[in-house]
Amino acid sequence: MIGFTIEELEFGQSASFSKTITETDVTLFAGISGDLNPAHMNETFAQDTIFKGRIAHGMLCGSLISTVLGMYLPGPGSVYLKQELKFLAPVRFGDTLTATCSVKEKITEKNRVLLDCKVTNQEGVAVIQGEATIMPPKRK
Repeated sequence: MIGFTIEELEFGQSASFSKTITETDVTLFAGISGDLNPAHMNETFAQDTIFKGRIAHGMLCGSLISTVLGMYLPGPGSVYLKQELKFLAPVRFGDTLTATCSVKEKITEKNRVLLDCKVTNQEGVAVIQGEATIMPPKRK
């Protein structure tokens, strides 16, 4: 299975992926990443933060963008070169996130594509905004 080549990609083309973030996701991500910040792991501590409770790791939520890029647009065979992210709002356990990536610019001579990336929660609130640079797969 090969994703879209640079010739097949069009300005504005987009793809999305949705996932509900669970406490198990946060615990597993903490173990994999080593990020055991009590804002994610300790409810008593987190109650005294600006968030008034535990929140999911920003990079766990940002990883949904990687799913879109690696599986859907451009998809399998792509090489992820660069990502810029702004974390805009906290993500709580039980929030359903949707990552959407849209083709912003094609740099055909370098086989690069720039994509706008956005992650929203179930209420449509943007929790992450960014831009990715991808090298799409070559011809099939």
